Amino acid sequence: MQLPASSWALEKITLWPTVFFLRGQDLCQFQDAFGSSRNELVTQSVGHMKELLSLGVSAVDAVYALEKIDALIDKNKELATQGNGMDIMLEGTLKASLNAVTRNFNPQNTRLEFANPGSIGELIKSLKNKRRFESEDTVLLSKVKGFVWGTYSYSPGCKGDLLVTLHVVLPKGESVSFQDQGKPENVMGKIALQMVRHFQKTSFPTMVLMENKVLVLVGAPGSSINQAPNAEIARVACKMFNARLPTEDEYEYLSILGDWNGGVSLDHMFWALADKKVLSPDTRNPSPVRSHSEIHYAEVNFYCVK
Repeated sequence: MQLPASSWALEKITLWPTVFFLRGQDLCQFQDAFGSSRNELVTQSVGHMKELLSLGVSAVDAVYALEKIDALIDKNKELATQGNGMDIMLEGTLKASLNAVTRNFNPQNTRLEFANPGSIGELIKSLKNKRRFESEDTVLLSKVKGFVWGTYSYSPGCKGDLLVTLHVVLPKGESVSFQDQGKPENVMGKIALQMVRHFQKTSFPTMVLMENKVLVLVGAPGSSINQAPNAEIARVACKMFNARLPTEDEYEYLSILGDWNGGVSLDHMFWALADKKVLSPDTRNPSPVRSHSEIHYAEVNFYCVK
């Protein structure tokens, strides 16, 4: 088995260039209508009337003023939400946020990418006509391994937040969903972070090239990374998994690769080693390899390799 020059063989997920959004129920409007009981709404209206009457406004004028204020609020909401464009803004901020998050993590290989939307001429023509890019190019379609679609709605609280749900549909029909709430200019940044953490983080099994040999990270029984009362139980668990515990050098190298490049960060946790030893990365003097008693018999983390 031979891997490419990079240390981690990573399958790309090429997504359709357009993100499809459907607008859902206006939860702000829904809350306005049903967030308070009829008695509460009547009490609020009576309170407003009393305040106006106490200022010397006649009953007829007070009713007229309340009706006009309500109509003005409704008109402002309608103006803010009418027309197209929110879906385009959400798509653009999602793509920009994905690039920003990826640059921050700085992985050697990025997994998520959007397909090149055809030729420059077609793209310019679409932009001139104020249309989103659409194509039935079979060559472009052959590169796509998934697409993204989502819903958005104005969130409860009526403070200008959006509730966005995003679905990434993968080649075999499976779907991964993400959801968050925030200002329109910020919410996609939070969803992009969720997406990168999900798709970029090391999944098991993973193959890594180490000293001209392939090391397969197979995970642990019951979970990708698990815990055991001591290192010996972890060793036996890996043996039952037809695998073994990583050596000290393997743990250290995979930690240098990090969670975004096919490795596993050591963080500040204890890790199981063979011969009933424990790797304690925070106590390196004189050695990070310790006995179980030296870490006060704490539980140890482990995963298995082949």
